[in-house]
Amino acid sequence: MVAKRDDFDVLVVGGGGAGMAASIEAARAGAKVLLIEKAAALGGTTRWSVGSFTSSCTPHQARAGIKDSTEAHFADLDKVNALAKFPDNLALRRLLTENSPDTFRWLLDLGLEFVGPNPEPPHRVPRMHNIVPGSVAFPYHLGRECRRLGVEIALDTALEDLLVTERAIGGVRATTGDGRQIELCPRLGTILATGDFSASSDLRRRFFPDEIVHAEPVNRDSTGDGIRIGERHGAGILNGPHCNAPRMRFVPGKANLIQRIPPTRMVARTMRWSWDYLPAGLIRPFVMKFLTTMLGPEPRLFERGAILVGSDGQRIPVGSKNIAVDLVQRPDNIGYIILDKRLKHSFSGWPDFVSTAPGIAYAYLGDYRAGRKDIYFEAGSVDALAAMLNLPAGNLRNSIGGMEAAEPPFVALGPVRGYVTITEGGLAVSDKLEVLGEGGRPLGRLYAAGSTGQGGLLIEGHGHHISWAFVSGRLAARNLLAA
Repeated sequence: MVAKRDDFDVLVVGGGGAGMAASIEAARAGAKVLLIEKAAALGGTTRWSVGSFTSSCTPHQARAGIKDSTEAHFADLDKVNALAKFPDNLALRRLLTENSPDTFRWLLDLGLEFVGPNPEPPHRVPRMHNIVPGSVAFPYHLGRECRRLGVEIALDTALEDLLVTERAIGGVRATTGDGRQIELCPRLGTILATGDFSASSDLRRRFFPDEIVHAEPVNRDSTGDGIRIGERHGAGILNGPHCNAPRMRFVPGKANLIQRIPPTRMVARTMRWSWDYLPAGLIRPFVMKFLTTMLGPEPRLFERGAILVGSDGQRIPVGSKNIAVDLVQRPDNIGYIILDKRLKHSFSGWPDFVSTAPGIAYAYLGDYRAGRKDIYFEAGSVDALAAMLNLPAGNLRNSIGGMEAAEPPFVALGPVRGYVTITEGGLAVSDKLEVLGEGGRPLGRLYAAGSTGQGGLLIEGHGHHISWAFVSGRLAARNLLAA
């Protein structure tokens, strides 16, 4: 017998940025909220992001003397999205740009701290704000606020299907971590915030070419559950084939001691103050301890002569515009970046950096040697390096032999893999974020937010996906309660 619950007002499906924002907004309005999340922790893809929030009219801009407007931000998105080649939902763009300033201040009130604003062309003025100490601060502070407000949080609970009544969506059927099925029937309505479909092999195969299909998802839990199930009940998927190309990133490592420090407001304020007033040489090592877990290598490494080898030690051509595409064509999608003595010296300081976090910092070889010992290898000979990496020595000798005047010591960074960070297709929604079914009619009592409710909105560039997650989550909750 399937258990049933109907003792709450609002059901939020998904515990990423959009779902937490929706839960907080509904709970602050007096609603009894149940949030279910399929993973073992809150955060979703928001936890894996660089942590940029792009907005106009922020306190940070005012302190910097920057004059900006939501209209200018709206207009600049024409330039930001110019290469996307997909239709844009201008009504949702308007929601994003007009509500980002208030949502940014809302995040500040929750205890989050940002540095910036930082420039990102083609925006006419700096609008990119970067979270400190890192993106783990989002689930830390928003999750804490959810619990303070009495939001009931059910982890390890996965969406299975929607429950359809005569006129509307009555709730969902879900499966708990111990395999029990349960029907969740909110009194007022449901908000789908299950993220994108970057980890869904069937949806990726349906929409994307091979280099996307075989790339690794950044978030393995982003299986597009809400999108797939919404479509099952008549909702359309807009801009389904639109996806950021695969990006090369270092494989995630275990959290270091600094990353285990709770990202409290005091820690974040100390970092922000230090970033503003202390010499870069003092604050950089601390900041980089947080950031080297999420960064990828810059193409300049290969332009300057570094090579990429596979798990067989053989050189992988890097002639295409996107090197990650070359990498994901290999069955194991694994590579190692090899540098010699000359390149080791060059990439130890400006202007040659291994990685960059937009608006925050550059990472050099020394940062990886200190912060990511699991992916930094150095040896005085090719054979010794091959032994460290467990690669065939003969193949690695041949590969390094093709480098121009290669001299020891040799450094390897890796493994690296080709990752899909996020997909852009989302359910069709109204300007109230109601999920639209056949004929463009709302399914009834069902809303969507974040990537699930992207609705054809184009949000290229840094900081817009996070902005949309929080903006749309808050708006979905408001609209549901006002219906």
